[in-house]
Amino acid sequence: MKSSASSASTASGLIAAVPPQSRPVEERTSAKSLVAVTLGNGLEIYDFAVYSFFSVIIGHLFFPSSNDYVSLLLAVATFGVGFVMRPLGSLVLGNYADKHGRRSGMTLILGLMALGVMLVAFAPTYSQAGIVGPMVLIAGRLLQGFSAGGEIGAATSWLMEAGDKSRRGQRVSWQMTSQGGAALFGAAMGAGLSHYLSEEALYDWGWRVPFILGLAIMPIGMYIRRHLPETHHTESAPQKENSAKTLWREHRRALLLGILLIMKGTTTFYIIIYYMPAYMVNTLHMPAATSYWISLTAALLTLLIPFFAGKLADRLPRRKPIMTICFSVSLVLIWPIFASILNGMPLFITIALIAVDQVLANVCTVVLFLLLLEAFPQTVRASGIGIVYAVGVTLFGGFAQFNVTWLLKVTGQPMTPAWYLIFCSFVSLAALFAWRERKTLPDA
Repeated sequence: MKSSASSASTASGLIAAVPPQSRPVEERTSAKSLVAVTLGNGLEIYDFAVYSFFSVIIGHLFFPSSNDYVSLLLAVATFGVGFVMRPLGSLVLGNYADKHGRRSGMTLILGLMALGVMLVAFAPTYSQAGIVGPMVLIAGRLLQGFSAGGEIGAATSWLMEAGDKSRRGQRVSWQMTSQGGAALFGAAMGAGLSHYLSEEALYDWGWRVPFILGLAIMPIGMYIRRHLPETHHTESAPQKENSAKTLWREHRRALLLGILLIMKGTTTFYIIIYYMPAYMVNTLHMPAATSYWISLTAALLTLLIPFFAGKLADRLPRRKPIMTICFSVSLVLIWPIFASILNGMPLFITIALIAVDQVLANVCTVVLFLLLLEAFPQTVRASGIGIVYAVGVTLFGGFAQFNVTWLLKVTGQPMTPAWYLIFCSFVSLAALFAWRERKTLPDA
């Protein structure tokens, strides 16, 4: 079979006759393809980053109130409401990708994502359109959440299936790399606009610029995605029923434990990278410049570390041991990180602690993606990983900022974010101990 595919590929006139899954790995996983596949996930994180950065402005423009805290809380809640649609998106769009192929699913998803970003970017403010303005903004966030729910399943499944089994960790690591790059670029955009534009310009039009720039990239991503090789050929593995039914009947344990495994990583990501600046400025009354160094450090490590984590994962015969080590050490670091901030210790100590924690978090996340992907058969993989990620991120990540903001108000204890992260870490560690890892890795 391999020899016939190899001989066919040497004749340019017969390349079209060679099944995509038989073509050389290098052809199917070019840098352009990898960028196009991870573009949707990157743009999702980018949009969330700039939304978080301008949440105070958005709160004043779309949810005016005599109480600044109420405006901010409503803006943060609107950030979280996009996550409510993720589970539905993972069910509908994940099933579509399992039934019609990864390429078709990813192209559809990016189109829906573009529409959601457009609604957010051009939503009229409350002063311009009354209640219609916030409704358009919320509709955009809901559509973004719906498309994001299907994105992670379809795209990550493609990365796993698109080449040699011995290098799937490196390919899957691109998902985390895209998140780090997007968070870094989003933070840089927010900091740059805040520095160079006046407050009046930011409120008038400046906050819209990052969303419009993200929207402008989408047509390129859609074009490349439409021409990607297909990794899941439904003709040879037809879907007999809805993916969700099969998953619940045959893979219920993996679904439930997978959701709990996501808990630690997603709360750490959204609190350390996105919530930390607001926490340090609003709760601890520290300079904004100091807080942004922490977020930028975490984002930079998320850009750089996943590639090496992927190479490490490809060399490991088992996933659970390295995840147990990462979870445990990260759990121990949570209290010192927040204690160093509260006690006014030198910034480099706090950054060093967070850097170690983020290295562990990135290694663990790449390995976790592989653990989850390998737990589900190809026919339901996009739905399986999509549901696990969407539900986990929705319950524990999307509303992490809202939960911590509310808990800080209720308790008055500045260490509340640390306790929240410690609780989530214990739950994920317990789920890891209960996880049954496959003895042999699937070929596809």
